[in-house]
Amino acid sequence: MRRPLLLVAPLALSAAGCVPQEKYDDLLTAYRAKEQQAMASQREADRLRANEEAVSRQMQEYARKLAEAEDQLGDQSGEISKLRQEYQDFAERVSKLDFNEQISSELNQRLVDLSLRYPGLLTYDEKTGLIQFASDLTFAMGSVDLSADARTAITALAGILDGGDGVGFEIRVVGHTDNVPLRAGSIYKSNVQLSAQRAISVRDALVRDGVAPDRIMVGGYGEYRPVAANGPRGSAANRRVEIFLVATGESAPPSEGTEAQAPAASTPPSRPIDDEPLK
Repeated sequence: MRRPLLLVAPLALSAAGCVPQEKYDDLLTAYRAKEQQAMASQREADRLRANEEAVSRQMQEYARKLAEAEDQLGDQSGEISKLRQEYQDFAERVSKLDFNEQISSELNQRLVDLSLRYPGLLTYDEKTGLIQFASDLTFAMGSVDLSADARTAITALAGILDGGDGVGFEIRVVGHTDNVPLRAGSIYKSNVQLSAQRAISVRDALVRDGVAPDRIMVGGYGEYRPVAANGPRGSAANRRVEIFLVATGESAPPSEGTEAQAPAASTPPSRPIDDEPLK
């Protein structure tokens, strides 16, 4: 409504002859400038209003997506919590399972007591029935001769295996080494031979202490069945002799060795070198 009034005012003044032409022209120019400013202001207002509406739509969209994400996250959190609880329940059930049902509670306790008498030298896993000697304490470096403590422990073990429930088991003695090659001059050609000979030393000690020789089988895997990563100097955990108790008439555990031969593996066999210590 303002624009028509502005047009009428200068025209009326001109028609009445009260305003000089120059003044009229100035008024008309000023009006047109104001008109352009008003139109520009209107366009800017329209643009801002459109932007405001776009921003408002964007905010509404973001709010909708956020609500959806929160709902989904809430569902996932509930599912994760459910799965975590199911896993914990399963783990608890597994922990209560007896994977060593063949070993009686009396025999199991005697083996537990034996391991407690020789910490560091001998360990016993109640779940699997595995008896393990640490080679670093059982043998001198590069030797297959048993240490005094190892001989004492094996004598005690023989007494357990040669009496009571212990006589119902066959015995698998398996030697292992790390991957450090043998030193030049060693009488053994490979880690496999060394590991097998150490298993034989344990077997011979058991036989001397009364265990029937026809109950014992020996083997050696050398470096081919590590239980820990080998560093530059190998790993003490891999240098070990394992004793498996297998109920008479049952198959041997799949992890044991039955021959003094290396299984197929990508690891190259040991070779003598001059700068490594004897095992």
